[in-house]
Amino acid sequence: MKVGIIGAGTMGSGIAQAFAQNENYSVALCDINNEFAANGKKKIAKGFAKRVEKGKMEQAEADAILARITTGTKEICSDCDLIVEAALEVLEIKKQTFKELQAIVSPNTIFATNTSSLSITAIGAGLDRPVIGMHFFNPAPVMKLVEVIAGLSTPDELVARTIDIAVEIGKTPVKVNEAAGFVVNRILVPMINEAVGVFAEGTASAEDIDTAMKLGANHPMGPLALGDLIGLDIVLAIMEVLQAETGDSKYRAHPLLRKMVRGGQLGMKSGKGFFDYSK
Repeated sequence: MKVGIIGAGTMGSGIAQAFAQNENYSVALCDINNEFAANGKKKIAKGFAKRVEKGKMEQAEADAILARITTGTKEICSDCDLIVEAALEVLEIKKQTFKELQAIVSPNTIFATNTSSLSITAIGAGLDRPVIGMHFFNPAPVMKLVEVIAGLSTPDELVARTIDIAVEIGKTPVKVNEAAGFVVNRILVPMINEAVGVFAEGTASAEDIDTAMKLGANHPMGPLALGDLIGLDIVLAIMEVLQAETGDSKYRAHPLLRKMVRGGQLGMKSGKGFFDYSK
């Protein structure tokens, strides 16, 4: 099976790697220009080089996986059996991406979106085929879960096929009926937002908040470090979707979260969030 990944950022390159690690899949990793797409593959190669250096991976295995990934713009997806869109978390960008792909790919190509919170039904509105959610988690090559999300018009057979694909690449899928935030982010992101509030009120330091949750709730990572890993801009975007979709004030994003996003302190990807990653 050939899979097209639209968006070669952190999630897109990770999803590309997740598919390419299975020898039955080839991957077209795409972005708005060739350079961005190539950089996504270079990021995968850099990660492999570190693993090879530490003796955790054979060079031949790394080379074989990389050989299954080609890069370019969306035009190289013309013969893909599946498209996984991992573009910016903006509804209009996702809709436009699929609209443009309709003219390039086969009518039988499956359209899947990696959206973390947006409506599958809204993304697929006006397209010539249904869209399904295939929500991977960061880091995509490692995290086992894939949320398979059915929109209003997503047929059962497409859900079943997507679940099979997730299993084929070694993931554990859970079927989700479309709802704001789906399952994981509906529960997880408000917890991160609450931790931001605890920090803002001066109740405890960022380090102690995370230690408390790791040791008191047996979480592998504290909520503030997790927010930094996800990206605080993504956390904010999900909170805004949750509030807009439900109308419930309990999903109000904390003002400190908004301030940090405005100031470009987005977490790991910017070098600073609740913790300093500049070194």
